[in-house]
Amino acid sequence: MREDYLEVKDLVKIFGTAKESVVAVEHVSLRVREGELVTLLGPSGCGKTTTLRMIAGFEFPTSGDIYLDGERMNNVPPNRRPTTMVFQNYALFPHMSVAQNIEYGLKIHRVGGKEIRQRVEEVMRLVGLAGMGRRSPAQLSGGQQQRVSLARSLIVEPKVLLLDEPLSNLDAKLRESTRIEIRKLQRRLGITSVYVTHDQEEAMTLSDRVVIMHEGRIRQIGTPSQIYAHPASRFVADFIGKANFIQARVGAPSGPEAVEVEIDGARLVVPTEAQRFAEGSKVVLVARPESVALEAKKPGTLTGVIRESVYLGSEIVYEVQLKDAVITVKVPNPREHTLFSIDQEVSVHLREKSLHILPPEEAEP
Repeated sequence: MREDYLEVKDLVKIFGTAKESVVAVEHVSLRVREGELVTLLGPSGCGKTTTLRMIAGFEFPTSGDIYLDGERMNNVPPNRRPTTMVFQNYALFPHMSVAQNIEYGLKIHRVGGKEIRQRVEEVMRLVGLAGMGRRSPAQLSGGQQQRVSLARSLIVEPKVLLLDEPLSNLDAKLRESTRIEIRKLQRRLGITSVYVTHDQEEAMTLSDRVVIMHEGRIRQIGTPSQIYAHPASRFVADFIGKANFIQARVGAPSGPEAVEVEIDGARLVVPTEAQRFAEGSKVVLVARPESVALEAKKPGTLTGVIRESVYLGSEIVYEVQLKDAVITVKVPNPREHTLFSIDQEVSVHLREKSLHILPPEEAEP
């Protein structure tokens, strides 16, 4: 299995002229392993779709290189690249049947009629559309139309499958079930895939690795668990899930991979992954809402005041005022816990093993 099956090297894309230009992608480098699904994730305008379009050949890079299976792709037109794109809007031909839409790419490549029929039947079974070949796209649901688009991309057997926010037009429930189907299919086929989305949950569900982009640059690459538990910056921590940011001051080291920090007089020992922090320096702790516990106020603990309470059935969400920050706390299964009222003082327990410490340069927003 090649570690650099798809490789993007120092990619730059500038739109406009020398007098008035916009840098959409700035020095992006990425390696995708054979059979891996990598998601480009970030807010609108971060450069993720432009990067995908350059891999597909719909945009040409201002500088940098794109290699696929060892072959440089920079000047290869889209129709000659061993890639296919699944689009956000499905891009189906309304005057063609489902089968005709799926077989379209094979006809362009002059594949024989008998082989076309066999491959169409096979791929329709694969994506759960068996028996629907004669229907028109208008007779299908949104989820079924997206499967047609996916089948049309898969039938030409691309080396890399590219997906540009393919589920954004579906409702929430259908989006959830369809992304699970896409992930199962990708794993079964072992097809190398690059997926673009702005939906954090989608990226966490689908991906082998996630690439966080912001302002045209890559901010972090890692598995979903790495990105969530060990964000490289305040931006990444805030973008992936919910995060509380708590100012702290570094105390004495506590072994090679932990450090003591002080918050409002309370002392905690926080994992540092072998990072070194100067004693007395200011840092910020990332505390996910589920990594905070509350109990009735006790002396000698970190304390706060309940400012808001939202009961959601399966959990209750509190906003708690600390001395220098307001934090969100999620308590699962509220019936098993003491419920607190607005303006009540409580003890706040930060689960040390679930905390992440950011360096001094990330201490300010």
